[in-house]
Amino acid sequence: MLFFNALVFAQIIKVEVKDSKTGDPVQNVAVKLISKAGDSLTTCYTNCRGQFLIQRISNQKRDLISQSFPIESIKNLYFSHPIYQSVKKEISFLIQNSTEDTIRINTFLQSMKQKELKEIRLSAPGKVDTVHSSDKLSILDFEIVKDGKLIMIMYPKSRENANELVFANDQEVLSQFTSKFSVRKLIRDYRGNVHAIGDEMVHGIQIQDNALQTAQVPLTYYIKYLAPLIDTTISKVYVSNFNSVYPAFEYYAMDKQDSTYRLVTNVKDDLMMSLYRSEYKWMDVRTKLWAKNKEIETGIDAEIWVGANFFTQSIYWEEVYAPLFERNDSVFVVNYPKDLLEIFDADGNNIKSISIFHHYQRSKTGFKRKLIQDYATGAIYAVYEKAGISYLGHLNVETGEINEKVKLNFKYIDQIKAYNNEVYYIYRPFESTQKRFLYKERLPYNFGKAKLNQGTEISIDTGR
Repeated sequence: MLFFNALVFAQIIKVEVKDSKTGDPVQNVAVKLISKAGDSLTTCYTNCRGQFLIQRISNQKRDLISQSFPIESIKNLYFSHPIYQSVKKEISFLIQNSTEDTIRINTFLQSMKQKELKEIRLSAPGKVDTVHSSDKLSILDFEIVKDGKLIMIMYPKSRENANELVFANDQEVLSQFTSKFSVRKLIRDYRGNVHAIGDEMVHGIQIQDNALQTAQVPLTYYIKYLAPLIDTTISKVYVSNFNSVYPAFEYYAMDKQDSTYRLVTNVKDDLMMSLYRSEYKWMDVRTKLWAKNKEIETGIDAEIWVGANFFTQSIYWEEVYAPLFERNDSVFVVNYPKDLLEIFDADGNNIKSISIFHHYQRSKTGFKRKLIQDYATGAIYAVYEKAGISYLGHLNVETGEINEKVKLNFKYIDQIKAYNNEVYYIYRPFESTQKRFLYKERLPYNFGKAKLNQGTEISIDTGR
């Protein structure tokens, strides 16, 4: 109970606070008394009955607290509580106009708006969970985008006719789009945006308000202008001149401000290049003549023409592999032909190079010449397969070593990808009528989030 001094005789203001839904009294409500000048006079708290009193007494009775402000100076009461919505109530007109000895003020507080949290399912490492399944459609390919949602290519019977693009949150289908042409796979561009690749056309995919939006560009345009762009940092765009029928290529860093290029690193398989160029020596005269004519016409060496058209069709040909990954402010090039893990800063300056040997003795280890990156944590994993059983090995970018391999449950799985310390893949049981479902397993790691390109919101109309 509080007492306030004024120049008139006693008057009581009784404040009572209740829950608007149940009608129960609310205790420990902080009630701030605010003056007409907007200053805070003091703060009171309701008792176990949800009440407190303000009493005005004559100045014949002395009270140190009451001398600081008279009741007439109170304009508003401000009610606040940790689990209720705050309320501001003006009472100055009640004090001025009331003729009763006791002024009663009843206030009802509403509970804070509750936010229903999304269900979080935690699985033990190695336990298989079904992410998405359908009785009518099989999954051909998928990409994991922001918040762990999925973009999938699906088909009813033949994968040759796959044309259903589906955006889903686990089992819940949020949006679906039927393409006019068949699509073969999903690829991310240098900004992290997903593209559905067809035989002649490409769908650029954007998600707006949980709806799929697409824009079509010719496949030749995508290959010429988008595919060479590998990744991007704050100031640089990383570009490659990779060609699937030539055993060497370079990575360049293009400055976003002035569009200047700078060589980052070169990749060359010396053994494959020697065999590639030697193919020309064993060609018949007619083929050599054709290659020389092409050299005169284009300026490209005749040995390259023969190598690209003939050696790449032989059992000895193997495409050069040296993927680039970006994480936070670092860029990693796993340069397998040089047996090096090359590490660069965001501007493309070489920081250090580490020797790697995990790709040796592939027939024994089962290394598939495939690295995948977790699009949430940035962790890099090497994919292994022996006798149909797949393994993931975490690549330590500090040492270049793979210290352990994690065995996955099912045999002959497809489209292995990682997100947020979990591995996703497509699987259909052998000789089963089941469609191709999407599964996931938790990995025995707990890496934190990293900064990666998760997709840039661009206009479908302008492409900017």
